Amino acid sequence: MKTGMIMAAALMIAMSAVLVPGAPMQKTTTTVPLIPLKDFFRNPEKTEFELSPNGEYLAFMQPWEKRLNVFIQKIGSDTAVRVTNAKERDIAGYAWKGNDRIIFLQDAGGDEYFRLFSVGVDGSNPKDLTPFEKVRADIIDDLQDIPNEMLVGLNKRNPQIFDVYRINVSTGEMKMIAENPGNITGWQTDWDGKLRLATTTDGVNNTLLYRKSESDKFAPVITTSFKEGVTPLSFTFDNKHIYVATNLGRDKTAIVKYDVENKKELETVFQHPEVDVMNLLSSRARKVITGVSFTTEKSHYKFFDKEREALQNELEKRLPGYEVRVAGFDRQEDKCLVRTFSDRSLGAYYYYDLKSKDLKKLADDSPWIKETDMAEMKPISYQSRDGLTIHGYLTLPKGIAAKNLPVVVNPHGGPWYRDSWGYNPEVQFLANRGYAVLQMNFRGSTGYGRKFWEASFKEWGKSMQNDITDGVQYLIKQGVADPKRIAIYGGSYGGYATLAGLTFTPDLYACGVDYVGVANLFTFMKSIPPYWKPYLDMLYEMVGNPEKDKSLLETASPVFHVDKIKAPLLIAQGANDPRVNKNESDQMVAALKARGIDVPYLVKDNEGHGFHNEENRFDFYRAMESFLGKYLGGRVERQGD
Repeated sequence: MKTGMIMAAALMIAMSAVLVPGAPMQKTTTTVPLIPLKDFFRNPEKTEFELSPNGEYLAFMQPWEKRLNVFIQKIGSDTAVRVTNAKERDIAGYAWKGNDRIIFLQDAGGDEYFRLFSVGVDGSNPKDLTPFEKVRADIIDDLQDIPNEMLVGLNKRNPQIFDVYRINVSTGEMKMIAENPGNITGWQTDWDGKLRLATTTDGVNNTLLYRKSESDKFAPVITTSFKEGVTPLSFTFDNKHIYVATNLGRDKTAIVKYDVENKKELETVFQHPEVDVMNLLSSRARKVITGVSFTTEKSHYKFFDKEREALQNELEKRLPGYEVRVAGFDRQEDKCLVRTFSDRSLGAYYYYDLKSKDLKKLADDSPWIKETDMAEMKPISYQSRDGLTIHGYLTLPKGIAAKNLPVVVNPHGGPWYRDSWGYNPEVQFLANRGYAVLQMNFRGSTGYGRKFWEASFKEWGKSMQNDITDGVQYLIKQGVADPKRIAIYGGSYGGYATLAGLTFTPDLYACGVDYVGVANLFTFMKSIPPYWKPYLDMLYEMVGNPEKDKSLLETASPVFHVDKIKAPLLIAQGANDPRVNKNESDQMVAALKARGIDVPYLVKDNEGHGFHNEENRFDFYRAMESFLGKYLGGRVERQGD
């Protein structure tokens, strides 16, 4: 996966707020060195390596002018050529297109209207392939077997839907090959690059469409409620059937082989009794399904192919102590890139020749991070008040007894997402400052089956929030948490959970940090991006309808209950956020100020849903560090250190 702060529009960090009654000034001490804040949040030295199709070149991202840009290096050479010139914002993502060109995505200031660009591997012939204002480009198929063409979805004709275009990446010439009738939300090709599957929605029901060839019309295969997924993963290698991830007739999503012409399941490829399985592994060169991956407390594999299993075993044997993932093959699949990581390391990239067995280290992602100074991330579970098992992770600061600690509760965004085991710079930063960090996969978190997901419907601020509160109480009962030194911090939905925590359990937290969080469910739904509109009815069913469920949404919107807030609150917001509009944070700040509460507010003019520019990240985490240090007593790096 490839994804991504200069002048501040407003920087009102007011650290003179009155302490919460009873909040102690006890300081946290540890023998672990205080690691500079910038070491956690600076751009990596080298990252996102990609192997060219012929296996002769490496592409990777590296900082230039403080921004992540794409570089190309011939394998065996010590020099690399920079092929992109991003100065305002990191390249959002890139990929090889043949052996001679790179394609990449870039938006402006976090607005998420991604444009598609291409450039030669020597930096020549750069092209803006989608030079349109307020149009988003989504890659549908890079057409590996067609040197200069690819399929791209563009909402140029209608901002709410995406038509399919064939684009020449060298000349920029494009032609629409499929016009969206108005209800298609996804397109998919077969192994030959032919557009043969589509998914439609009426808001709450999804229909899978299929055609035998591009000269045929799409016809419906199956219609399901959005609660029942039939998600196409790929065609079989003969292009006759498809593999899908589905929970039809199941609680946990499984991968099955599906006959689209006769509209029936043929066989179950893999299912797991505890978690959803949605990731299918395959070898395009050998035309075999090699296995699946899934996540319980950590990531796991189930291999069906002895060759792929042997490769995994060989790499794990030679790189002990780390999670090891194959990060990509060349077209012949006799060379690959390998990625290592752990809960205490961002790991490294390696180049592996499957024939010679030569394993060469390419780069550490962040070599300045010392694993021995990082904290261990432990999987945990606890019971909610209504009997659900909530899984999560607890990271305890090194060098401090796990007793009566200051705690930062960190609910994830989404909310239909999940936290997983691995290196997290925010968590390690907070642990280094002396805080225990609690992450939990509250109800609604993905990966735990349909029942667990549906248990979150219309429960924002209610049972979903109770799951977070119950996690805090679990730590208090365990003696880990000092009940007077608990903060809550999160981004997006986690920001909402922060506001809800301070509002609906005002005596539980000493302070909170809201990062691009939702404050008002009414205005949030009105301001969603236009290409989210086809899903609005589904959102109404999952969160609440502004008209039919007005009372429910008022009850769950923190902005209407600010009179209950007692604890200090730091808010951070991107001015160009297309998902959680700046108005969400503005409303909260205005409401708190109207009550005479001084609320620190950090706004970045050149950011969207989260801060991607390095200097803006530094500003945010520096403000958070001082804020938490004041109210929880954790360590704070001196300015200038």
